Amino acid sequence: MSFNNEQDVYQDHILDHYEDPYHRGHSAHATHAHEDDNPLCGDVIHVELRIDQQGRIVEAWFDGDGCCISQASASMLMEKIEGMTIEELKQFSAQDMLALFGARLTPNRQKCCLLSWRVVQAAVHSPLAGSVAADAASSRPTPPPHPEDNT
Repeated sequence: MSFNNEQDVYQDHILDHYEDPYHRGHSAHATHAHEDDNPLCGDVIHVELRIDQQGRIVEAWFDGDGCCISQASASMLMEKIEGMTIEELKQFSAQDMLALFGARLTPNRQKCCLLSWRVVQAAVHSPLAGSVAADAASSRPTPPPHPEDNT
């Protein structure tokens, strides 16, 4: 396959995800969520995850506004991470995300592609109030104060 044909395939794949995104919207049963933006271009991504008791991502949804790259990459990422454990997600690097997207990008456009990856990495640490994950986090015992804190 020539370079131009390969790029055409990537372009078609990107447009497919942009025009018919995977899990764009909101999850009725989200346990974790996070939102962030790219201040350079105004892209915004909001991610909602449902993570089960075993630490597996059961559902991944996104919503947002922005360029084709930010929105298509979010769709690709939601599809990729469903079924992953949190540990597997932690191992999924920025380079893995760029490889998943496929097309070569300039450094500024890489930031558009990596926005959803950054949001997902933060979402796993952001349990929603009232969710099982938040309840579990709040029921952990508070460590006793360190003796040096009383000075």
